[in-house]
Amino acid sequence: MSTVDRTATLRAAARQEQFLDVVSRGEAQRRFHRHLRLEPLGTEDVPLAAARDRVLARDVIAMLDVPGFDRSSVDGFAVRAEDTVGATAREPRVLTLTPDMLTPGVEPRHPVQSGTATLIATGGMLPRGADAVVMVEHTEIRETAEGAPQIEVHGPVTPGRFVAAAGSDIALGETVLRRGHVLTSREIGMLAAVGIAEAPVWRCPIVAIFSTGDEIVAPGGPIRPGQVYDSNAAVLAAAVQELGCLALPLGIVPDDADRLEATLRDALAAADAVLLSGGTSKGAGDLAAGVVSKLKGPGIVVHGVALKPGKPLCLAVSDGKPVAILPGFPTSAIFTFHEFVAPVLRAMSGQPAARQATVPATLPLRIISERGRTEYVMASLLRAPDGGLAAYPTAKGSGAVTAFSQADGFFAVPANTETVAAGTPVSVQLIGTGLEPADLVVIGSHCVGMDRLIGLLESEGLRVKLLAVGSSGGLAAAKRGECDLAPIHLMDPDTGIYNAPYLTPALSLVPGYGRMQGAVFRTDNPKFHRCRSVADIVAVASADPDCLMVNRNAGSGTRILIDRLLGEARPAGYMHQARSHNAVAAAVAQERADWGLAIDTVAREYGLGFLPLQAEQYDFVVPLARRERLPVQRFVALLQSDAGQQLLRALGFTPSHQMAAKP
Repeated sequence: MSTVDRTATLRAAARQEQFLDVVSRGEAQRRFHRHLRLEPLGTEDVPLAAARDRVLARDVIAMLDVPGFDRSSVDGFAVRAEDTVGATAREPRVLTLTPDMLTPGVEPRHPVQSGTATLIATGGMLPRGADAVVMVEHTEIRETAEGAPQIEVHGPVTPGRFVAAAGSDIALGETVLRRGHVLTSREIGMLAAVGIAEAPVWRCPIVAIFSTGDEIVAPGGPIRPGQVYDSNAAVLAAAVQELGCLALPLGIVPDDADRLEATLRDALAAADAVLLSGGTSKGAGDLAAGVVSKLKGPGIVVHGVALKPGKPLCLAVSDGKPVAILPGFPTSAIFTFHEFVAPVLRAMSGQPAARQATVPATLPLRIISERGRTEYVMASLLRAPDGGLAAYPTAKGSGAVTAFSQADGFFAVPANTETVAAGTPVSVQLIGTGLEPADLVVIGSHCVGMDRLIGLLESEGLRVKLLAVGSSGGLAAAKRGECDLAPIHLMDPDTGIYNAPYLTPALSLVPGYGRMQGAVFRTDNPKFHRCRSVADIVAVASADPDCLMVNRNAGSGTRILIDRLLGEARPAGYMHQARSHNAVAAAVAQERADWGLAIDTVAREYGLGFLPLQAEQYDFVVPLARRERLPVQRFVALLQSDAGQQLLRALGFTPSHQMAAKP
């Protein structure tokens, strides 16, 4: 070093200031965040092939049902379940085959009438009149004297056996994925299943990274005494990518003010954020802080934090872009990155907090497994009343694309086990890298109104776990203390009162909103042209054996209403049970049934005719022990707010005007 250079260095050292303001961690964050827009940078549509690990920018609403029709889940024969009652190997039931051979993609041409069956392959569309499938292994082929093909059925099946109902996986109008989801192969499969070719995602922030110092050497190059390999840049680039950002490596810049200033200028022009490593301390050769101090708008906001490690951290903002000079020591650099920079980058990329391997849990429900093979049960993990974890099974069947996506993990049922009792300890293998306990657990009947309310809470940062298991399942979960909210619409058949008669002293009721139940039918169906009420439709159906209804599953609120409506009548199709309003509407719209009961909002979605029967109350059961929890209070406040009620009205529901729930 020349005498002039040495003199300049000594003068710089003499002029160097101490840290101007060593502040607390909280104060440092407040100062940094005050000058930043902690939100995603904008949206773009990317092909599904390029969407992995990207963050969804808006809610995705299903524009069709998945599956779009009732389909077989095995190879066998589509039948009417009532035709198989009492069937055994010694006394089989004999059914005549229709001409159809229903492989995937083939539309049925002939209905299944009493005493007939149709050959159907896995994935084949269930024909009109059929409500179950008999596995081919449980049948024998035979012919009549005239050569007509028949089958012998060697065992009975129940309605719905081996049938994946339309909309049982994803229903028309359902929120498939919500804004903020990180897209993995599971979510991409869901997008593809509803016909989306390009995913709407947040733009990836570009983060420029460079290291400073004459002593820093790129890995792989020669090194001499006093030098160190640059590990910080590699670690920071990987950490940035883990957050869903794009790393822009700019290499190593020596201790030269002009080159540092030029590199910083180029970095700010090309990137959304800048990370420097080294150059934050008092040493005479550390120039980065001096260069960054020249930035405007506002420039350096923090230089020195009361942390160990990480005291020399320097945080700046230039025209809305974050700039961080991280300490040179690797431990300090990574610690301060995760404490101060990572939250900002997550916000800019729309990325949620990271997730964790195997956890012990307890099975809250008895489950049935198939002997002979190991079964992996998908499960949602809920906080149990004793403080442990409850592994709540969430499987919808092997054909469902949502089961894996919506689970926190899975546990194995051994091959020689048919029943796993409630209370059994299980070891749950987590999906992803961590487990985030939900702030609010909702188990019960699904409704698009509740769906939208939950979406608003999640947009505010609340983590919500939603399991749609029906009204009866939700009520049982609330009694066990497994959920915060159990949405139900159960009518007491003796009094006609909704929900309140089912409460116990340990439960309270939050009034929700009204939904209109009624008969749905195709407007072009001449059978109902003269019908002016649901009673008229029941009368027509009761007198016409070819007028098929589609029923609801036992235990649902709508099934209680149906049975009360019909009394002793059993119209054709009564044993055909659908598990949702959407499945009912899909069966009618696709002419597999002629009428059924559903809510008016679903009828509108499917373009069906609707005759009102009865307004029902969709309420929320809350265990008293959870009533004062802040997430529950936030939900109740939203439900009763002007914004919440306006949202419900827009969806066609009638919000409750009661402002307090009564235990």
